[in-house]
Amino acid sequence: MRLSELLSPARIRVPLKAADKEGVLRELVEMVENGGGSQLDEVLGAILERERQFPTGIGYGVAVPHGKTPALAALVVVAGTTPAPVPYETIDGEPVRLFFLLVGPESAAGAHVKALSRISRLVRREPVRGRLLGAKTPEEFYRAVCEAEGA
Repeated sequence: MRLSELLSPARIRVPLKAADKEGVLRELVEMVENGGGSQLDEVLGAILERERQFPTGIGYGVAVPHGKTPALAALVVVAGTTPAPVPYETIDGEPVRLFFLLVGPESAAGAHVKALSRISRLVRREPVRGRLLGAKTPEEFYRAVCEAEGA
């Protein structure tokens, strides 16, 4: 599975406007756009519940908030960057500027784990993080993901 198959420029926001953790999570969830309204509330609820259990800041200035909800039929991935670092509970104690949000139904658990693994492998590489953070447009961010995967 390639991250570039799950992402598209329409699911990337560069830059995110929010400056705090909950605002960023809300903004990312709004990009999931599966019918809006109560579904988005359910998706945000699943993400916030997961964050309460165990924060998803993986270090290197990266967070991968994720959750499972029956509100969606398939795994959805959205991403974005913030101009300024956002305070976030992370493994290394550093704030976050690069976000990947994954959410989907319980039935997509296998794809969910593969996508999490793929993201963490990509962002561990400093040159890839640098290109993602330097992207000025969603298209540029997406291109950086595709090139990092050798697509």
